[in-house]
Amino acid sequence: MLLMTILGVALVALTLPGTVELVLLTLASLRPRRPARAAGRPLRLAVVVPAHDEEASVARAVESLRRSERVGPRFAVVVVADNCADRTAARAEAAGARVLVRRDPDRRGKGHALRFAFDRLLAEGWEALAVVDADTEVDRRFVPEIRATLAGAGAAQACYLVRNRGSLRTRLLHVSLLAMNLVRPRGRAALGLSAGILGNGFALTAETLARVPYEATSIVEDLEYHLRLVRGGIRVRFAEGATVRGDMPVRAAGFATQRARWEGGRLRMLREHVPGLLRDVLRGRLRQIEPLLDLLLLPLGFHVALLAAALAIPTTAIRTYAACGLAAVAGHLVVALVLGRALPADVAALAAAPVYVAWKIARLPATLRASHPGARWQRTDRHRRVS
Repeated sequence: MLLMTILGVALVALTLPGTVELVLLTLASLRPRRPARAAGRPLRLAVVVPAHDEEASVARAVESLRRSERVGPRFAVVVVADNCADRTAARAEAAGARVLVRRDPDRRGKGHALRFAFDRLLAEGWEALAVVDADTEVDRRFVPEIRATLAGAGAAQACYLVRNRGSLRTRLLHVSLLAMNLVRPRGRAALGLSAGILGNGFALTAETLARVPYEATSIVEDLEYHLRLVRGGIRVRFAEGATVRGDMPVRAAGFATQRARWEGGRLRMLREHVPGLLRDVLRGRLRQIEPLLDLLLLPLGFHVALLAAALAIPTTAIRTYAACGLAAVAGHLVVALVLGRALPADVAALAAAPVYVAWKIARLPATLRASHPGARWQRTDRHRRVS
């Protein structure tokens, strides 16, 4: 009985920060949002599209950006053809983008490609830089909303969701992103906190990049850079009125690679940044509490699995906490479905969530390998069939 109680306490300790984070942001997300308002002369904005062997989708991304804003002296679409072995550069140029070709096989990955483009464009005098992935389609409000948001902030993040919701996997991932990329940034915005950098659809002013240079090169460069912004006192504003929708893996191998990279990289950031954030909080920098709680929130599948395990502990207090924690997760997902105007098929996909959680637990060794500092970036295969 004592061992079970000790195990229960350990499960509570592992999940309590995440439970607090979910409750806090879910409730805050219910507050009505305030639309961004443009003020003064629009910033000279270049949208950087990092692309590694993306000939199948890069033209679509460029064309959607050009529908959002007319290319001219105050707006440009710049594709970085990064170590490409296909026709990415030609397809991007034909769609109307400016193309920068980068060849450096020893330094691969999105972070290196972005640093290469940022250095070039800042030297040319661009006042703000946005990032949109090559497998993405933006809505028509993207550029105006990003510009309006940057008018009062040094950084902005659009709502990043799934474009290809044709399979059970991608529908489950869509629900997950509604929670991560809509409810949580919206909650942070309502609380006056930094919304986060989600890797796709974010923008930075030249002033921000001068204060905090983009030197993030890990496999989760977006989270790494956001933590540096937060510790540097820079708040990312949520441009909820702008949406980017990206293609997600439709086959098992690509899906597994992506999840291991995202979640393994997040575990690495937890290990590397929690001590510094905790020191900041203890020194009175209370705005660092939420980024600390966010890092301590395990991926939702693992969080739910640990709460379910706590529910099996034969101690009333621990069981009560676990039940409340699971209710918080359920409430978080319900709010995500409502705010995201989910389709009935998205809701129905949640029936497969227990199988998905079991799959994630089985993939834990791969996730842990991806959390190693030496883990290398690997391109996600979104379309190829797996035999």
